[in-house]
Amino acid sequence: MKQAPIKTEITFEDFAKIDIRVGRIIEVHDVAKSNKLMKLLVDFGDHTRTILAGIKQERDNPKEIEGKQALFVVNLPERKMAGEVSQGMLFDIGYEDKIQPCLACPEVDVPNGARAG
Repeated sequence: MKQAPIKTEITFEDFAKIDIRVGRIIEVHDVAKSNKLMKLLVDFGDHTRTILAGIKQERDNPKEIEGKQALFVVNLPERKMAGEVSQGMLFDIGYEDKIQPCLACPEVDVPNGARAG
């Protein structure tokens, strides 16, 4: 892998605006109108959200992530894609560097909804 240059410096205040939380992926469903997107139902402790993630072609079986905890950005505006609404963004590692992506997840179970940062 070729190392990417570090992005432009941001302030701590900029970083503090991003709400990153742990959620447990309860269900993974196909998005029929998309070659990339899967629909994740994610438990954040006090509520669940639907989050679309471009993982369909990244894994032989996208359903293998059901039951796993992962990190999500939860304060992005809702976005409609392929006829579905996404209420956040899955953090994964590798896609931007063109390597096999994997989930960014806690090393031990933590309460769903726990904040990163």
